Amino acid sequence: MFPTKKHLAMARTLGVTLVVVGLASCATYDDDFARVNSRLDQLDSRVQSAAQSAESANQAAQRANQRLDQLEGRVQRLETSPGRVPRG
Repeated sequence: MFPTKKHLAMARTLGVTLVVVGLASCATYDDDFARVNSRLDQLDSRVQSAAQSAESANQAAQRANQRLDQLEGRVQRLETSPGRVPRG
């Protein structure tokens, strides 16, 4: 069977249709990628905020531990010091 003008026109129309549909589907992927990127940006900022909060909490805990160490020495000195005689 030899291709005729009718067959070539049909093939050309089908080819153009496929190209248009292909390009149209890429546009929807762009929207999907934009949504995914937006969501990733939101998650990234939340992770950074959580990391900063964790760092602040860690520093506060270190300061608290230092104060406890200082107090522990004072308590030990008070416990080992001789008892005082009450006035009276």
